Amino acid sequence: MKRALFAFACMSLAISNGLAISINSVHSIFAANAPRPEKEQTAPTIDLAVILDKAAAYCLKLESSILDFICREEISEKIDPVLDVPPPPTIRTWSGTENWNGLDSRGVVAISPVVSKIRNSYVYDYQCIRKDGLVQEIRTLLEENKKKKNEPGAKLKTSIIAYKNVLLGPVGIFKKDYQGDYDYKILGVDEFEKKPVIIVDAAPKPGAPEADILYGKSWIDATNGNIVKIEYSESRIGHYEVFEARGKKYNRTPRINESAEFSVEKNGLRFPSKLSIEETYLNSRGRAFVRSETSVVYRDFKFFTVDVEIK
Repeated sequence: MKRALFAFACMSLAISNGLAISINSVHSIFAANAPRPEKEQTAPTIDLAVILDKAAAYCLKLESSILDFICREEISEKIDPVLDVPPPPTIRTWSGTENWNGLDSRGVVAISPVVSKIRNSYVYDYQCIRKDGLVQEIRTLLEENKKKKNEPGAKLKTSIIAYKNVLLGPVGIFKKDYQGDYDYKILGVDEFEKKPVIIVDAAPKPGAPEADILYGKSWIDATNGNIVKIEYSESRIGHYEVFEARGKKYNRTPRINESAEFSVEKNGLRFPSKLSIEETYLNSRGRAFVRSETSVVYRDFKFFTVDVEIK
């Protein structure tokens, strides 16, 4: 199975080698409401190796699953093409006034064109069938830019990104066979849907197959290893060279923020609920210009088959 699970997909940090890592802030989340003993309580420890084992077991379940479900896929795009427009012409004019040395001063007027922002929206019936390791994604276009449609077997019409197999995103980072290619590090603790989770960073080791692996930060439920959120590294987004070329044209540095959330749970598996991409370019002063925002929301799931067969 190819490890680049997104069509658009997708810090070298020291590995902890399975040592127990103490996180001071864990105490406030896991034991905030616990009665205080007479002696001061030390913060619990988090064993990175245990978390990675649980995440690998979850990915095995995800890879071994037989799935058939349908949901509503709602996509919105916002594009600001102002930097794509050629610079406005300048017109030199005589001001008709005299400057301090008695000569006519010459003014410069720039004519700025009006550039409209672009907004696109699409609504699909999205069906995902996974059997014998093969994933089939089937879409029926229901609505395009608020106009009703009925197009079975429709292609994804997004103009900024193309994506696929969002469900299997965690596998490319935490599958047992792949963990040797990464350096993992616990960054801290957080909450996801009011539940405590551990933030784990994955960075490729030197010499890892650069073209084939994704990496980034993941939010993991420490009790069962479920991956509930991923923020991918921008440099591993598919066709990143397009954004680099665009940044060169703008004389700005590209910065792509990409994240996926997995809020829907069925039979111990997590299904995608949201996918977000923000395309930003930084000028020399670090000021950001947001060129595009893409948001994908999955809702109204109907499950026909969700079985896990681990051989």
